[in-house]
Amino acid sequence: MSVIRTERLCRSYGSLQAVSSLDLAVEQGEVFGLLGPNGAGKTTTIKMLATLLPPTSGKAFVAGCDVVKQALSVRRSIGYVPQLISADGTLTGYENLRVFARLYDLPRRECRPRVLEALDFMGLAQDADRLVKEYSGGMIRRLEIAQSFLHRPLVLFLDEPTIGLDPGARRTVWERIEHLRREFNTTILMTTHQMEEAEDLCTRVAIMHHGVVAASGTPADLKQAAGGGEVSLDDVFIHYTGDKLDSGGNYRETDRTRRVARRLA
Repeated sequence: MSVIRTERLCRSYGSLQAVSSLDLAVEQGEVFGLLGPNGAGKTTTIKMLATLLPPTSGKAFVAGCDVVKQALSVRRSIGYVPQLISADGTLTGYENLRVFARLYDLPRRECRPRVLEALDFMGLAQDADRLVKEYSGGMIRRLEIAQSFLHRPLVLFLDEPTIGLDPGARRTVWERIEHLRREFNTTILMTTHQMEEAEDLCTRVAIMHHGVVAASGTPADLKQAAGGGEVSLDDVFIHYTGDKLDSGGNYRETDRTRRVARRLA
C-alpha cells in the first residue's frame, strides 16, 4: 500500500477550486516532488495531507490513516517544514529542538540524546548553543528539518525547503535531505520551484497547474515525453504550465514568498 494516497481530493475556497480531483500515490522511501507555478495548489495539497486544512471532498491517506477521520494518528507519523520560518530566533538551536521534542511527546530520557543526534546529523552540533537569529538561512532550514524528524516520522513534508537560499546553502540542504531518506527510509513529499532541485532529489514528480496534475512521472520520463534530446525539466515545466508570464500567484502568495526569502537571505 502507498504511504501517501489521495482519491479525487479537492479543496475549494468559495468558487475557487484550489485543488481538483487529485489522485496521487507515493511509495515508501520515495522523494516525490510537487512542481508548479504559485497558486497551482501545491501548498494547499501539503496542508491537507498534514491535517492542517480539511478537504472539501475526496479522500487522503498518510501512513495508512485517513487525514480527516484519523488526524491525530497522521500527525504522529509525519514531520512538516512550512515555507514560513518555524524556528524561534530568540532561542538557541538546542533549545528549539528541546521544545519540539516535548511537543512530540518524546520520553524525557530520550529528549537530550535525540536532540544531540539531530543536531549532529544536520551539521549543527557546533552551533547548538548559538541563538537562531544569528544563524544563516541555510542553517535555519537545516534546523527546521531537524525539528521535523526528531520523532523519526514515516513521512516528511517539505514546502519550498530551499526558498531564499544561495546555491551553496541549497546544496547542503539537498545533501541532508538525501541522507535522511537513505538513513531512515523516510518518504518525502516536497514542493519546489527549483527544477535542478527536483531533478537531483526526486524519484518522481507531479506538475500541478490550476489545481490539477498536468503530468507525472520520473524527471527522465517527463523529459522524454516532451521531446527527449536536449529537453530540460524547465522545458517540461513550461510545456505543461504555459507561458511563465501568466503564472506567479496572487499578491498574498507573492508577498509571502518574498518575506520568507528576505528572512532567510
